[in-house]
Amino acid sequence: MQFFLWLGLCLIVVIAWGVLGLFEKLATDHLAPAAALVWVAIGFMLLQAVAFPHVFWRYPTSSLIWALANGVLCAFGFLALLLALRHGGKVSIVEPLSALYPVLVAFLTPHLFGERASLQHSLGIACAVAAIVLLTADTKEIRESGRT
Repeated sequence: MQFFLWLGLCLIVVIAWGVLGLFEKLATDHLAPAAALVWVAIGFMLLQAVAFPHVFWRYPTSSLIWALANGVLCAFGFLALLLALRHGGKVSIVEPLSALYPVLVAFLTPHLFGERASLQHSLGIACAVAAIVLLTADTKEIRESGRT
């Protein structure tokens, strides 16, 4: 039963963040990335306050510090994503490329948490790294940028 719960939740992430990528592009077509980031933050706060009003501030201080650090890094990354879209990045490349952040997590977890990747997981990570190369190797764009 747990398998289906976490798998279903992951599918919700895929759908929500897949649609989110389209909304990010639409937002940065009409808003400065910093302004879009503020509205995203408001959306986060509204979700927390509306969906979980009874637990809004009942957390240990250490957990709040980690969550705050998470929020700062999330905002920094999200702002960079919006800037990439605003400054000519193709949404079909920027979104999948930015979604490869779990590769970094996979490299760090053995050192930080003692987790080990199986051969299957290691092959998946290698495929993700290959995806980075394939996504960013837009030969037409590289040729055009070499002329200027």
